[in-house]
Amino acid sequence: MKHLTFIFIFFLAVFGFSDALAQELAILSGKITSSDGHPVAQASLAIEGTSYGTYSNDNGSYRLELPEGTYTVVASFIGYESQKKSVRLTGKKTVDFILKEETVALKDVEVYAKSKSQKLREGAFAVNALDVKPVVNSLTNLNELVNRTSGVKVRQEGGVGSDYDLSINGMSGNSVRYFIDGVPLETKGSEVSLANLPVNIIDHIEMYKGVVPAYLGSDALGGAINIVTKKEKKNYLDMSYGIGSFHTHKADLNAQIVFPKSGVIVRPTVGVNYSKNDYTMKGVEVWDESVRKYVPSNRKRFHDDYFSLLAQVEVGVTGKPWADDFFVTASYSKVDKELQTGSIQTKVYGMAERNGRAYNVSAQYRKKDFLLKGLQMHSMLSHTWDYSLTVDTAYRVYDWNGDYIESSRNEITGRERSLRHYKRPTTMFRSNWDYRFNPQHAVNLNYLVNRTGNDRYDEVDSSFEPSNDVVCKHIIGLSYHQQLWQDKMENTFFVKDYVNHLNIRQTDLYWQTGSDKVKGESTGNYWGYGAGTRVSFWEPLALKASFEHSVRLPLARELLGNGSTIYANTALNPEKSDNVNLGVFGTWHPGAGHVLYYEVNGFMRFVDDYIQAVVAEKEGMMQYQNVPAVHIKGLEGEVRYSWKRNLQCMANVSWQDARDQRKYKEDGKLSATYLNRVPNRPWLFGAAEVNYTFHDVCRKNSSLRLETSYQWVHWYYLTWEAYGAKESKAQIPAQHVVNAGVTYSLENGRYNLSVSCDNIFDRLVYDHYKLQKPGRSFFLKFRVFLN
Repeated sequence: MKHLTFIFIFFLAVFGFSDALAQELAILSGKITSSDGHPVAQASLAIEGTSYGTYSNDNGSYRLELPEGTYTVVASFIGYESQKKSVRLTGKKTVDFILKEETVALKDVEVYAKSKSQKLREGAFAVNALDVKPVVNSLTNLNELVNRTSGVKVRQEGGVGSDYDLSINGMSGNSVRYFIDGVPLETKGSEVSLANLPVNIIDHIEMYKGVVPAYLGSDALGGAINIVTKKEKKNYLDMSYGIGSFHTHKADLNAQIVFPKSGVIVRPTVGVNYSKNDYTMKGVEVWDESVRKYVPSNRKRFHDDYFSLLAQVEVGVTGKPWADDFFVTASYSKVDKELQTGSIQTKVYGMAERNGRAYNVSAQYRKKDFLLKGLQMHSMLSHTWDYSLTVDTAYRVYDWNGDYIESSRNEITGRERSLRHYKRPTTMFRSNWDYRFNPQHAVNLNYLVNRTGNDRYDEVDSSFEPSNDVVCKHIIGLSYHQQLWQDKMENTFFVKDYVNHLNIRQTDLYWQTGSDKVKGESTGNYWGYGAGTRVSFWEPLALKASFEHSVRLPLARELLGNGSTIYANTALNPEKSDNVNLGVFGTWHPGAGHVLYYEVNGFMRFVDDYIQAVVAEKEGMMQYQNVPAVHIKGLEGEVRYSWKRNLQCMANVSWQDARDQRKYKEDGKLSATYLNRVPNRPWLFGAAEVNYTFHDVCRKNSSLRLETSYQWVHWYYLTWEAYGAKESKAQIPAQHVVNAGVTYSLENGRYNLSVSCDNIFDRLVYDHYKLQKPGRSFFLKFRVFLN
């Protein structure tokens, strides 16, 4: 059954390919000008009823390649009346548009061209796409935006800068890969994440569910998140500063300087985050001397300071005869984090901390019509010096009062004093070749090599054995893409080859890490493949389906630990999964200015050697282990409604059912957890948000945006359902969180001030392993954008 989707898409593609070859291509070109003869740059030129479209250049000119046929062509631009023309297209045809200015007042312009995010949602793959621009004035980090989308759940272990777990359609943690402009985010350093990446640089976010396009060059199993940065064409300066509860500060700077004579572009970026995270922990156990026992009390966190810095500069050129883009980038990232708890909150730390530093140098080159017409080449070379230090030198045991007793063991591992150093140099090369032999057919070849070292040693723990391990992977992806029947149908086929090369040299704690079984060099080779299709019957109704047999190679963090709270497990096997997605979606225009978009998706994941994080509650340490098989199925739906430029509403709900498929234990006995729901993960949750924008409030070209959001999570068990009595089983209770905010902007977004309140009703909010998150908090942000 799980391969039927792939076979169905294959036959559709073969049929569509033969039909497409019989169609001739035509070229539509022309110029868009105003009534006084001046060119209109960046005007929208759209083919009504399709996703074909383009924008005029600085001279007002446009060009489109289309199959021969009859089309309705729409030209539009804000401040001008839209113009439609019916065109019979054969061969080459020139059609010019003269747009008239609106004479009385600026009216709403009917725009037919779809945004990049909307085109992604309506593609062959199951994908969420989020525009960051509408919320950038109030957004503090990307996690809070991503967490409101269907099928996605972010679980943090605490406040600002805390570790988090992100799941997509039931697959979480390292099964999800992260990219920035198609390049693995880890090139910026292992401590750079969605939580501390400057939001001002982001244009939109792409979240692929289960099936991941081959061009990303990823061994993701559960999905991928690709962060697409802004690509402005002119000089600009974007600065913001925010201050919030629990001594939180956030500052971002993003700019672009263009030197006209040489064409050189300089893009500096700086992002800084700081928080004491001294929020109140509710109901934690503390010793009460008067009654001589532990009692639940409220106490503030006292050892959870967080500081992060990301600074980078890009220097390069665009639009040259020898390169469409060529940039050299240098970046530096730094994270200093005090550790307040272990993987469970009963383990309290008072002096342990983790520090990280990373330097990166990279170069990117992109050229259209490289060697031959229609071939685009995009290559990247990067090297990162990634360093971390875990300080665990206190022989103390702390409690939530901040008091401690002397001990004979350190805080984290319960062993000798430790100053654990990890150097993980990472070299990465990616080359992407895309050949489009016409607008309907394209072939893409992507190659990625990622080599990560693991040089580890300890300054004070003489029993620790230093080692220098190596994890190296090669991923090759080949895909074929087609658009048929005037874009009514879209198909994609791909195949991937994964090569994993390991050189494990560590031998310490072999009874815990399995290093005695896999010491030395080993190489594994694995194959993956998949397909996706989308068929549009008309705008309110379209179907999509996708399938992938995917492989995920374990990360260095999973294989080799993190030096503080995670043990190594060098015997981990790669995860393998068959992923199936089926969906229906559409857009309805019930009246002028009203737009309703809906999407419903079903999915299945058949995972073998599932990698799961397991916590030893006694010592609070974590280790990744293989579970023989896990099956996940689910259903999710989302509805979005907008009215003009004023009102936007969204609501979604997600159901995910992950079950253990291991019937027998290693000793041959029946497993008690067979067909149990996988614990410690939400399986039913939803979100809703509403925002309304008033225009020209107090001053012309101003806006006032009011927004509120609601998130709900059904209760779930912390451990396996089969363990213990139902009435005493640990569970994470249902959660209801309401957030609200207001943003005021002047001079078309040049000056912006926002105030937000998270968790308005101060609910007790749990997440990963029942670790408490902050209660009610406020944040004030000021942003200036000069263009």
